[in-house]
Amino acid sequence: MGIAHDYAPTLTTKLSKGILRSLDGDVDLSGLGDAHQELRDPRVMRALAHPVRLALIDALTLDGELTATQAVEVVGESPANCSFHFRQLAKYGFVEEAGGGTGRQRPWRLKTLAVTLNIEEASETAAAIAGRELLAMFQEQTIARLRNWMASQSLFPKRWRKAYQAKRAIWWVTPEELEQLGEEIQVLVMRYSDRLQDPSSRPEGALPVEFLAFAYPLRPPAGQPAANTTRKRRRNRQP
Repeated sequence: MGIAHDYAPTLTTKLSKGILRSLDGDVDLSGLGDAHQELRDPRVMRALAHPVRLALIDALTLDGELTATQAVEVVGESPANCSFHFRQLAKYGFVEEAGGGTGRQRPWRLKTLAVTLNIEEASETAAAIAGRELLAMFQEQTIARLRNWMASQSLFPKRWRKAYQAKRAIWWVTPEELEQLGEEIQVLVMRYSDRLQDPSSRPEGALPVEFLAFAYPLRPPAGQPAANTTRKRRRNRQP
């Protein structure tokens, strides 16, 4: 589940068939109706912030519908564990039964397509803490998928290894310019979004590809102290 997010007090994240993405700027989600959740309850955030549950959402993103038995091969958990976590996701409105089958043979599908996290970055309320923990887990799982690609890319055809993208740049920009850049990137990212929900629109040879982008200042504004975490880590390694 890929995610790129801003640090505004209100974070809007789209769950487009399970793929989590931040939508910069004003986003009209009114058309989604019940498929959009505004997360304010820390219990709901904590329910979602579980590695198995996020992995199941990823699996439903790519496969559409899955039973607990089928999910075993994808997430590496037992059928009983997958069934339990599907029920927990359903309890909080993230997934629903697709109909047909009983017990662990019941197929599940995504119900929530978009979530909005309302968190104040400087706040220490239960909701803010749970929201930050949820975002941290999104990030950790995203980086884990990148590392998995790096470790297994030799298994992919040469054409896919050549197409792999890794870019890095440092700019001097204002907050407004950075926001504008994010909006322009978002337009590019959404170019193929229809293929997530419409398999018939995917060209031959297409694979699910995750796009990851972070943009953050390397130094604080003048007059504000910087947290030198690199120096602290070095001191901690010394005997």
